[in-house]
Amino acid sequence: MIRPTLAALVLVATPASAQQSAGTTPVVPVALHPAIDRATTRFEGWGTALAWFAEVTGGWPDAERNRLADLFYGRQGLGWTIARYNIGGGNAATVKPYLRPGAAVPGFWRLPVGDAARWRADDPAAWDWSQDARQRWWLDAVKARVRAPIFEAFSNSPPWFMTVSGRVSGAVKATDDNLRPGQEARFAGYLASAVDALQRRHGIVFRTLSPVNEPNTDYWYAANTQEGAHWSPARQAAMIDATDAALRARGLATLVAAPDETNSHTFLVDWAGYPAATRARIGQLNVHSYGTVHQTGVRDVARASGIRLWMSEDDTPLPGDPEDLEGMTSPLAFAEHVVADLKRLEPAAWVFWQAVENLSARDGKPGSNWGLVKADLAAPASNPHAIHVTRKYWAMAQFSRFIRPGDRLVPVDDMDTAGALSPDGTRLVLVHVNPAPVSRRLLVPSGWSVQMVLTDATHRAACEAGTVAPPRSVVTLFLTKGRAAAACPTFER
Repeated sequence: MIRPTLAALVLVATPASAQQSAGTTPVVPVALHPAIDRATTRFEGWGTALAWFAEVTGGWPDAERNRLADLFYGRQGLGWTIARYNIGGGNAATVKPYLRPGAAVPGFWRLPVGDAARWRADDPAAWDWSQDARQRWWLDAVKARVRAPIFEAFSNSPPWFMTVSGRVSGAVKATDDNLRPGQEARFAGYLASAVDALQRRHGIVFRTLSPVNEPNTDYWYAANTQEGAHWSPARQAAMIDATDAALRARGLATLVAAPDETNSHTFLVDWAGYPAATRARIGQLNVHSYGTVHQTGVRDVARASGIRLWMSEDDTPLPGDPEDLEGMTSPLAFAEHVVADLKRLEPAAWVFWQAVENLSARDGKPGSNWGLVKADLAAPASNPHAIHVTRKYWAMAQFSRFIRPGDRLVPVDDMDTAGALSPDGTRLVLVHVNPAPVSRRLLVPSGWSVQMVLTDATHRAACEAGTVAPPRSVVTLFLTKGRAAAACPTFER
């Protein structure tokens, strides 16, 4: 790797009152020091969980679902390379629908008439591979758009007939484990068989399989509106062991990912409860970032264990911020969160939760800003569907279009800036979030050509001259050494 020396970047904030005065403008300098000689984690890419939104939109008319796929995975879109496929548990056919739009992801099981206890993964008659056609459409769509996609399968709940409550949304008590005792191998056989069949039927590879999701939480209870299951650390370990055994029994190269915990401090509790043999069976560490305490602790677990780490799920609308398709409040909070995750976790990937969310401001309620694209997910599939690309989508573009697979994350001492260096050391990307009501001038050293890309209240990932970050903006500085910066850089595949 070429390791060019980079002088400090200097950030200066110009107070609004001073901007309006005549004469020289006082500045408040803040020095940035990208440590190019300490480029760390090799970054693999960006992506989303498919799950709910894919289960809905995969059944939309071709023009609409292809537009969505292009927005996320196309060359003119976000340039994502990762997709997490949700293997549904599936409620009993006799249960009255109660899950939120898209959350009733179908299971692949077919039960023996009147006797769920006789269901076996090794029985060909136990499967219905016609299920989940809508989410599976997205597997093909991603494969068609990405040169080297990374697919991960994950589970939120066992099928209903393996649970204590008979519901895929959790046990009656939210802190009780919902997989019936002794069902680990049976459930693992369900997951591994689904991975095997989907790989063959779609011509893809699931690099990893995550058998539990946000396990050691009080989120999941029988009356909840989405699939989920509580798992104590001991039951997590048993399920990880069983999943690894099921994958190996089928001769699959797929590795176990775990624990997909909701935040870093609970991840560390889970990890402490795993025996050494269970830890050795984990091929990828997954953590969500709905809480940011102890993120460097998770980073160091990954480093000490020599296991790849993903930030495998997050979305960060600002709490209480009413739904606003063009507002910058939630996009700024989201961008700050991504910067902090890259700096503290140093993950090999950053994966969004649900790229498309339901329009939520209705019936006098303010709604919220979950998702990057908004649509009416409850509308009939055959209806026309308005697709609303929010300002948060463009904040995401500031990262995913320019920090690309193969880049190395670079430590930057400014808390508002994340950095990445190309493999040959000639391209440096700095994503800076300016939440302040004043402009910031980013001064770059000599020897580098620079192009700025801007998202704010009036720009959508637009190339702009200069290096001034306007108030309440997200900017990407695209620096190149040894060649002139592109007039308007696009992402590299």
